[in-house]
Amino acid sequence: MLYNAVVVHAGLKGRIVIRDWIATERRALADVFDGLTAEQWAAPSLCEGWTVAHVAAHMTMPFRYSAPRFVLEMVRARGSFHRLNDRIAARDHTLPQAELAAVLRDNAEHPWRPPGAGWEAPLTHDVVHGLDITHPLGIERAVPAEPLRVVLDSLVAPRASRHFGTSLTGVALRATDLDWAAGDGREVAGRGTDLVLLLAGRRVPDELFDGDGAALVTGGRR
Repeated sequence: MLYNAVVVHAGLKGRIVIRDWIATERRALADVFDGLTAEQWAAPSLCEGWTVAHVAAHMTMPFRYSAPRFVLEMVRARGSFHRLNDRIAARDHTLPQAELAAVLRDNAEHPWRPPGAGWEAPLTHDVVHGLDITHPLGIERAVPAEPLRVVLDSLVAPRASRHFGTSLTGVALRATDLDWAAGDGREVAGRGTDLVLLLAGRRVPDELFDGDGAALVTGGRR
């Protein structure tokens, strides 16, 4: 069963609510940035090859680059968004920690979203990358249940599954800390935030999940 919060919040009121959630998430993550030590700022994130600072630079990129400059960077990256992200993160992760925190906070209500995407896309982007930072650092962050459901629904959609290379084939996901489930088959149960990382293709320990389908989606990693 899939609790489709994205559809529920598709109207004008819903879009306003999701934008409020985005702003709250960005402000909370800016506070996290401000509280990190230099060692934590330079520590590996869950984004392969990126430190926490790289992720922070990436998250603030839409607010620091004008549309013409973004187009120029895309041309330089020969049309590859992945190459563009890596290049900008590599260049900008040396920006001062306080500056990147301030950019995120000052743009909490910025209307950026990927071309053609709904408001669930920037919410999912910020929640996933926030967890990319806090999870490996052992920082517990409680994402409220309603926005977390929207993010989970977004991640089990076909477009996201193709992007992250994940699949629900043969498994039934169930969150143990909120009312959410998706898919059919062998059960994979875990906290909502851990399921977010799993669906986003991050390498997270399989011991975070219970159920006879856990090995199907984690590959039995330790």
